[in-house]
Amino acid sequence: MKTGLDRLIEEKALRIPLKNKRIALLAHPASVTKDLVHSLDALARLDDINLSAAFGPQHGLRGDKQDNMMESSDYIDPRHQIPVFSLYGEKRRPSNAMMASFDVLLIDLQDLGCRIYTFITTLRYMLEAAAAHGKSVWILDRPNPVGRPIEGLLLQQGWESFVGAGAMPMRHGLTMGEMANWFIATLKLDLDCRIITMKDWHPDSASGYGWPLGERTWINPSPNAPNLWMARCYAGTVMLEGTTLSEGRGTTRPLELFGAPDIDAVKVIKEMYRLAPKWLQGCHLGEIWFEPTFHKHQGKLCSGVQIYVEDSHYNHQTFKPWRLQALAFKAIRNLQTDYPLWRDFPYEYEFGKLAIDVINGSTLLRKWVDDTNSTPNDLEQLATKDEAKWQQESKDCRLY
Repeated sequence: MKTGLDRLIEEKALRIPLKNKRIALLAHPASVTKDLVHSLDALARLDDINLSAAFGPQHGLRGDKQDNMMESSDYIDPRHQIPVFSLYGEKRRPSNAMMASFDVLLIDLQDLGCRIYTFITTLRYMLEAAAAHGKSVWILDRPNPVGRPIEGLLLQQGWESFVGAGAMPMRHGLTMGEMANWFIATLKLDLDCRIITMKDWHPDSASGYGWPLGERTWINPSPNAPNLWMARCYAGTVMLEGTTLSEGRGTTRPLELFGAPDIDAVKVIKEMYRLAPKWLQGCHLGEIWFEPTFHKHQGKLCSGVQIYVEDSHYNHQTFKPWRLQALAFKAIRNLQTDYPLWRDFPYEYEFGKLAIDVINGSTLLRKWVDDTNSTPNDLEQLATKDEAKWQQESKDCRLY
């Protein structure tokens, strides 16, 4: 499998339109060649590429910030002596001065296939700015590591945020190049956008189902995305960021587990299987005890549940991480009616809204959890309708 970056470097003919242009790169730590050379360094080696600037999304171009909502500053790259502009600092959208620094922007970002992953929003903002400033954008496409399955409720109008770039479900099933197609069509953007497609990407093939296991080294696209197993769980476990439950930050398996000092994981698992066993297919749930070294419940022993998706229990077509995590919330609510589940803080600088609602793009999931009369079938009907709508809406954007 070859990424868009690999092809751009290996196929000189692809670079002909870039001759005599000022080139900027938007990238992060996972933006590497097959030989693990960062894309900024790899492009700088080419004598027909004139790098004039670089951009870093959340967590930085080289990966400088560990936690969420930690801003990065602009700086001069010490190796290439070009400005590196932060798109997760004082500004989330590029300024006029930033846009004046290049003619063509190359976007080389490894996504996780989840709406809340902020690189999608940064992609949208850069496409909009390029259209406004008459700049060209090239997407150097990369795999969606969790493949084609779609899951979750659509973000509702008025709930757009930095973790909600548009009316898509939590798990969208597209690559970054395909997502660019969707943004351009949906937002009716007028710009020159080219996608350097991947070669030999087969998202339905075992055992990676989106990620080319055995071919490519996993490089963390963000600090708490350490492996493919986390990526598979993420469309569900990311919702834990809007709760008082630990998502495993401060452990070696973040976003593959959840827990707290004051829950009983064994009872939670049992209640989940009682409520909706069909939602728990394709994985294995196990009790785990952990003590976070930082973040929520730091230094406290937590009773938790780990989601195992790396062994023979994993089934790519039946595993439903968003439903699984929603069910865990429902189980905790059933077992402990007054449990303070929802965390109230300005998540991604959204004030006056509960974090869980910002994450889900509406109040629907939270209200379903808190309604003592609601059933899994109620949420299933809502989600199935939205998933079918997205499947239809996004199919023409697919390139593979």
